[in-house]
Amino acid sequence: MTRTQLDPAITTVLTDAAERVRATSGARVGDMVEAALLRTLTDTVTMGDDGTAFVITGDIPAMWMRDSTTQLTPYLRFLGSCPPLADLVAAVVRRQLASLDHDPYANAFNDGPTGAHYDPDDVCDDPNVWEQKYEIDSLAYPVTLAHTLWRATGRTDVFDERAHRVLTTIVAQLRTEQDHDASPYRFERETEIPTETLAREGRGTAVGHTGMTWSGFRPSDDACTYGYNVPANLFAAQALLAVAEIAAEVLDDAALAADARALSEELVAGVAEFGVVEGPHGARVYAYEVDGLGAALLMDDANTPSLLSLPLNAPDVLDAEVWRATRELVLSPANPYYVSGTAANGIGSPHTKPGRVWPIALAVEALTGTAEDRVRILDVLARTDGGTGRMHESFDASDPAAYSRPWFSWADSMFCEVALVVAAESAG
Repeated sequence: MTRTQLDPAITTVLTDAAERVRATSGARVGDMVEAALLRTLTDTVTMGDDGTAFVITGDIPAMWMRDSTTQLTPYLRFLGSCPPLADLVAAVVRRQLASLDHDPYANAFNDGPTGAHYDPDDVCDDPNVWEQKYEIDSLAYPVTLAHTLWRATGRTDVFDERAHRVLTTIVAQLRTEQDHDASPYRFERETEIPTETLAREGRGTAVGHTGMTWSGFRPSDDACTYGYNVPANLFAAQALLAVAEIAAEVLDDAALAADARALSEELVAGVAEFGVVEGPHGARVYAYEVDGLGAALLMDDANTPSLLSLPLNAPDVLDAEVWRATRELVLSPANPYYVSGTAANGIGSPHTKPGRVWPIALAVEALTGTAEDRVRILDVLARTDGGTGRMHESFDASDPAAYSRPWFSWADSMFCEVALVVAAESAG
């Protein structure tokens, strides 16, 4: 692997930020943050000659739309003060938009037509595509990253003709998937793992019309039990508001802006009607998934967008009262993927072994909680790294030395985000 050479201005910004963490949370946490902030940019980002940047997840040599956005989370606060860092983020946005322009149903891409695939027998044999699992967040995350870059810096150079086309495609595709039976998308894989393929000859389980938009897979890359993933729909509703702002203020496309706003409202209304259900203690809560035919799944998954992460991913479209009751549910044994152990308590995922907590979910719990929660959970994260100085995909709640994925950049970035927020709150 060729390490990206960072502009000295970026290095200075990141080392200064880590020093502030040391002053607040101690030398070890500060050292972990500095190493992670530098490692993500030097070891996962490859700058292309075409002005784009390809971002791997860490231990998988493919670029996910979700991961390549969330890996940049802790750097976004510096965009306005560090132009070279803004240039790097703009290069990532360009690659994301180029990828979606190539295939808006794919979730992960190769660095060119290499022909690499998660499974070479998948129905999609496009040499540019690592995997074509359709996940709503794959459309929403690049939009929110581009919007954040624009608002932080005022730069509009990423919104070229291709970006305009992609934003239009995103709105159209989300509309198409409001009636999934009319969609051309199918996904089948020869596997004995049911969450790795879709039922009904690749169409997924049956759904009714709700006004929400369908998704084949969750942000975990696991197949949806029911086709309407509630946190993904609310995240899409938030992203559509960003599309509307970009369309109106940058692209001078009033029709696209109006369509995006209208669709956002439809998704929110669909969630309110079909995605809010009675919880085990009588309170109204968000379901994780529904089918529009009466079935609802009460749970939460560690991967974002999750129900727990809604204040981060969908702050302008969530129902605060419903979310508070939902948070209480998902951080309790009522969530079948809430795990308790001697080292940590937190949300896991059916994507990994039972009894595993995900650092990403712990970070989200911290960022959506109180200042005291953040200090406490930052300590838990630092103590459950298995002695590696890195965050992992998951770890055994009673034995952090038993973990999955030795290098998972998204988790590193979420750890850094919590530490930087704690440092900022300590400084006042």
